[in-house]
Amino acid sequence: MAVIEQTIQEDRLTFHFPANAMASKYDEWTHYRRQFNGAFGGTKAVDILYVENSIGWLIEIKDYRIECKISATDLADVVALKVRDTLAGLVSANLHAYDQDERRVARKFLGCRKLRVVLHVEQPEKKSKLRPQAIDPAAVLQKLKGQVKAIDPHPSVVSQNNLKATMQWRVEG
Repeated sequence: MAVIEQTIQEDRLTFHFPANAMASKYDEWTHYRRQFNGAFGGTKAVDILYVENSIGWLIEIKDYRIECKISATDLADVVALKVRDTLAGLVSANLHAYDQDERRVARKFLGCRKLRVVLHVEQPEKKSKLRPQAIDPAAVLQKLKGQVKAIDPHPSVVSQNNLKATMQWRVEG
């Protein structure tokens, strides 16, 4: 019998996660949209939650090949805000989510021994020699490290072509 992997679609990107792990598109949760988001006059959410073994991954996706309204200078700030708000939303979902699957994912995520923050960025083809990328991943990573160090002292900025060995998923698109 074949093991079926979990897939999550985000615009043109398809994330493939191992079948034995838990992956969820957090920004589409009923609890986030209908219960938590309005409680504080609006909150932000990461795109994907992923739990494997006892590591919880918060994955934010930006595809600069498609129009992206967030400037490179603001990107780390946006990701840090989404991480903070998502963690608060998970505490709320663990206690108050009406959807039992969302409550189960929140409980499992909050039980993790380690949290990891990942910014997945796809960039357009090189347009000029002066500015070969829409954002400088190293600069965003440096700023992000300072902002999420209490959650993850070693966040990652990756693309489908440079996922780290510890990332047990693959991306197409």
